Amino acid sequence: MTHPRTSPATPGADTAADPLTDPATGTGPRPVPGTPADVTPTGAAIDPGAATLATATPAELRDHLVALLDEPARGWLRRALDEAAAHPGTHGPISVWELRIAEAGRRCGPVHADAARVLILHAARADADALARVYYQGTGAERRAVLYALPHLVPGREGLPLVEDALRTNDTRLVTAAVGPYAARYLDAHAWRHAVLKCLFTGVPVDAVADLDRRAHRDTELARMLTDYAAERTAAGRAVPADLHRVLALTDPPATPSAPAADHG
Repeated sequence: MTHPRTSPATPGADTAADPLTDPATGTGPRPVPGTPADVTPTGAAIDPGAATLATATPAELRDHLVALLDEPARGWLRRALDEAAAHPGTHGPISVWELRIAEAGRRCGPVHADAARVLILHAARADADALARVYYQGTGAERRAVLYALPHLVPGREGLPLVEDALRTNDTRLVTAAVGPYAARYLDAHAWRHAVLKCLFTGVPVDAVADLDRRAHRDTELARMLTDYAAERTAAGRAVPADLHRVLALTDPPATPSAPAADHG
């Protein structure tokens, strides 16, 4: 199967603003006709649950999510997971579990949709081909879920093209999902270094980079790249990201100068 190798050109293209709760009940998503279901303002902060999505077991993630959903959403999730488990893989033009992934934002609300999609992918036992299909045909929100599911569903390097595609975008939520445990495990040194720089370019906190301490340790080439980037920023009269000094300290602690106080302002 041939997949188009393109990503949304606009950061946060699937993330227009939307109320999160029903004012009548204080729970669940409030439906807004004509508004995308998956919504986070462009440039919003990184999801606090991103690490959980990438590292939790399906059982842990499900227990956590069920505790947060209202009863209608819990019922929908239970049915969606049962369907995915009963009809895994790819069937026909589109599988029933792919339809459920598409409607997760409307059913579970934008805050919890990523976790619901990751669970559906687990239940469907999606392999690398199925994940690529969902990724390249999906919205930015659906692509995030695929990236978060990679560490658990793809045991080899077959998912790297998806990570590399996400890292070519300027969508901070995609970049955050892309630099998780799968990238730490399989990206080669050159690509991983550029992923770290991508975080600095786009403002993604380096806390999102899985296994940062181990991979950056004594990496002299990464140190050179960071130093060059800091010099370029300084020459242009622009502040050097504070996170850069943190990563630079990991590459060669004794040789790293302290970050100027102005960089934290």
